[in-house]
Amino acid sequence: MGNRYLELAVTDQVKQMQERFGSRSAYARREGGAVVHDRLGPEEIAFIQAQDTFFLASVSETGWPYVQHRGGPKGFLQVLDPNTIAFPEFSGNRQYLSFGNILSNPRVSLFLIDFRNRERLKIFGRASLVESTGNPDLLKRLESADLPSKVERGMVIQVEAFDWNCSQYIVPRFSSDEVRSLVEPLKQRIKELESMIANQNVR
Repeated sequence: MGNRYLELAVTDQVKQMQERFGSRSAYARREGGAVVHDRLGPEEIAFIQAQDTFFLASVSETGWPYVQHRGGPKGFLQVLDPNTIAFPEFSGNRQYLSFGNILSNPRVSLFLIDFRNRERLKIFGRASLVESTGNPDLLKRLESADLPSKVERGMVIQVEAFDWNCSQYIVPRFSSDEVRSLVEPLKQRIKELESMIANQNVR
């Protein structure tokens, strides 16, 4: 059974390095045959929609890679269908580096990581920009009340392939909301115990 992501990522030079370091045979078994990992399934969709941050990589006309962080409330990265994801663009530093890159080369790579559960998902796709004059209905769909600022435009990505990365070496980290949800019950319990102690001292 094939892996579409590896078919795209593993070039002849990569294969030579795998041969040199002894991992080629293991990866060769995952290439060729029926293509898999080209349509998002329930697990991928749930993971994508639960993220509040991801990294987007594009390539410039001069051949240099550019990686940019994208963040927002959970659900800002939406799955429109098993082959399409999209997200709103907010006002930023107005460099438009990713925008300019995808006009000449629409190929992008997304890196999504869940530090708490030590999971990461890699996605290859082709990106396109959505302006309000071109697809106002889609931009309206990308908007929500809890977004940090006004949506200026959107980016739609046609998924070409994806692959789950191993969890090795992912250091668990927690967002402030996650820490708050874990600590709040403990704080409440401390208050209850302090109240019990105070009542005993009164007696």
